[in-house]
Amino acid sequence: MNQNRTTEMNPKQKPKGPWINRLATRLFTLVLAILLFWLLCFLVQDIKSIKGPQYSVIEEQHVDRSLAQRAQTLEKQIAELDRKINNRKEEQSVVGDTSQNLQRTINQLIELQRLSIQKDITLAESEQKNLGSSLDHFLESQKKYQEVNASISQLMTEKRKLADEKRAVEQRLAQQREPAQKEYRRLSKAHRLKLAGIQLLILLPLLAAGVILVIKKRGSIYSPLSLAFAGATLLKVALVIHEYFPARYIKYIFLGVLLLAVGRLLIHFIRTVAFPKARWLRKQYREAYEQFLCPVCEYPIRIGPRKFLYWTRRTINKVVMPKEQDAGEEPYTCPSCGTTLFEKCPSCQNIRHSLLPHCQHCGAEKQV
Repeated sequence: MNQNRTTEMNPKQKPKGPWINRLATRLFTLVLAILLFWLLCFLVQDIKSIKGPQYSVIEEQHVDRSLAQRAQTLEKQIAELDRKINNRKEEQSVVGDTSQNLQRTINQLIELQRLSIQKDITLAESEQKNLGSSLDHFLESQKKYQEVNASISQLMTEKRKLADEKRAVEQRLAQQREPAQKEYRRLSKAHRLKLAGIQLLILLPLLAAGVILVIKKRGSIYSPLSLAFAGATLLKVALVIHEYFPARYIKYIFLGVLLLAVGRLLIHFIRTVAFPKARWLRKQYREAYEQFLCPVCEYPIRIGPRKFLYWTRRTINKVVMPKEQDAGEEPYTCPSCGTTLFEKCPSCQNIRHSLLPHCQHCGAEKQV
């Protein structure tokens, strides 16, 4: 009868299961939280796809269209002049190289003519023709170089005029665009607040539902599901707040949440000490009995072979037990606080722990 009673499991005591099951539970809880967070990201991304104000539409309402077209036309004309100026400069470079080559040729022919005069030698007719032809080509090249140079100067003058006109047009456009930019910033800010409001309008009720589930299902076997849901939603809410609200507001929100959390934890631990629950008391009593200390005042429980020894929580495992063992068991009361620590079991008449719910011999339960 006693053996069957000891093998029965207390319905209030939940089995922990093998370590592999506990590890798998934690792992899949994390995976579930990641998948839920991913789903919330898709939801938020769809909300972000709502189109906001278009700057081009707002600009058309404030900016003179003909003035904007004139600015574009001037920009194209200036770009065309830059292209022509670059082409002329390339042509000028070619003409300049040709003139330099002709000048070297003429210098050589003149040097030959000077030497022939010094030596009283008549210069060949072909060389004289080459000298005359080279001089004609050189003069023509110099004339063309001057023409190209004048063309470049004219193009540069036209470019300066167009650039001055473009600068004046852009100044007028900047004055007209200023109210358009202000209007666009105002509408963009309103649109961002609208997106943030829609996202929080969806996420905050989900977060509240997650918190309620965590509180209500705290002792349930399905509590990891609610934890994963609440954790993923809380992280997404924090990211949305960080994205849409200025940093100067976020610090107050963050500190407010921390103050609430710390205050709630402080109240929880104060109430735990002042009004402990049965589960926490059982854990406290069990740990005290394991270290042979009174669960109420932590005075050493000196029974059996530990009757004349001294130890603390840190030195319990360093105490050397005497060789003589006293196996006798008898009721025991803490001499410091008067709490009954060991008593006779009403069911089997053996000595049992007074502050633990079950007898170690027969398994009989008592209200602690």
